[in-house]
Amino acid sequence: MGGRKDDSDADRFLLTKRDIWYYQRRVPLRLRDQDERAPLVRVSLQTKSIAEARQRRNAYEAADNQLWGAMTAGDDISRARHIFSAAVRRAEAMGFSYQPAAVVADLPLDALIKRMDAIADPSVPAPVEAALLGGKAAPPTAMTEVLRLYSTEIATGDLMGKSPQQRRKWINIKKRAVARFIGLVSDKDISAISRDDALVMWRFWQKLISPATGKATHTPSSGNREMGTMREIYDAYFAHMGEQDRINPFAGLSFKEKAKAKVKRKRPPFSTEWIRDKILQPHALDGLNDEAAAIILATIETGARPSETCNLLPEMIRLDAPVPHLSFEEREDAENPRELKSAPSIRIVPLVGVALEVYRRYPNGFPRYREREEAASALINKFMRNNGLAPTARHTLYGLRHSLEDRMKDAGLGDDLRRILMGHKIDREEYGVGGSLKWRQDELAKIALPFDPSVIPTPPDTKPPKA
Repeated sequence: MGGRKDDSDADRFLLTKRDIWYYQRRVPLRLRDQDERAPLVRVSLQTKSIAEARQRRNAYEAADNQLWGAMTAGDDISRARHIFSAAVRRAEAMGFSYQPAAVVADLPLDALIKRMDAIADPSVPAPVEAALLGGKAAPPTAMTEVLRLYSTEIATGDLMGKSPQQRRKWINIKKRAVARFIGLVSDKDISAISRDDALVMWRFWQKLISPATGKATHTPSSGNREMGTMREIYDAYFAHMGEQDRINPFAGLSFKEKAKAKVKRKRPPFSTEWIRDKILQPHALDGLNDEAAAIILATIETGARPSETCNLLPEMIRLDAPVPHLSFEEREDAENPRELKSAPSIRIVPLVGVALEVYRRYPNGFPRYREREEAASALINKFMRNNGLAPTARHTLYGLRHSLEDRMKDAGLGDDLRRILMGHKIDREEYGVGGSLKWRQDELAKIALPFDPSVIPTPPDTKPPKA
């Protein structure tokens, strides 16, 4: 059987000789003066099993792709990174994890002998020998370059399904942590980051969270977010480079969050009386643009997160259904994706009370704030503070979500129903679908607050012309 070249062929680049499988592949013509193995790469896969041969072939194929990519790379750092990745893949093809030479030298004797036995055959190519003995060191990579690789190559799976705005927020969190580290330490080669370097960043946050004198300016969660981001990037980078077991200098560096602090930080709910007597009064929202005012009113009876309300598409607002409802779902359109916070956030919420009337007037949602929920929240929160609609400075639009949950509890609505409507996880094995939509609507209607229809702004394109 000859070495096959069709990438769709399960047995590409495989040939068998005396029942042993080999990886055989021609070096690209343009690279034959650079690859010492030219014109033909042939490596024994040391197996009689076709399944195992295919698996090892995949690793060698990927290694050569990396190597030949390195030979055409535009700069020395990219070339070195490709060559190192190729060494890692070659080691994996032989059934070993790649380890730097210094680590290989300190391996237990039986582990070292296994590696030596694997390359004892004189026909084993020099690149394979170097891979098993850790002959290719990881190239120096500054943190700015690590961040670029992480965002564009390593963590692409995390970005799948995110909208452009969600991507920006995700990337900005990583940028902020890396920028902090660079400012405190330097734009250091990630391989050279020590525990002392990580402690420099930890102590910086410690002074902000728990200063020796004076008042704390930041919460433990702020420090934990950045320290956790550095841990995550470090682990992901070296796993990508084939060093999954590398000790992380940021490991264990975090700040304890007290339960009392978490409760205090939680955005407080509005009382039912406040919503009824302040927010739902005619003219209470005068001076706020129509869509922002409608978002406040819609939240009262749906409890939806601002990000969910602002990003509803017309097809998610189902007014013609037997039970009018909102369908909160992820957008899977490759050109217009958006993910929700969690799997339980994918849910159906029946419309009752003022929310039903809001969506009858705004059946297309709120395009002004689509992908701009932060702008909507900032404007609404400022308006509420400045116009006597927030009991304290800590009360925000999000507090209306907590209010609905409290109202459901007070009315005796079941825990499972509350979790379904709020998009929270049910902490037990689930049975059924959580009741019919009509039942959910009837339960939610029990707590719907009375309202004057005049409180709901009429969209500009439906207002009658002035006399």
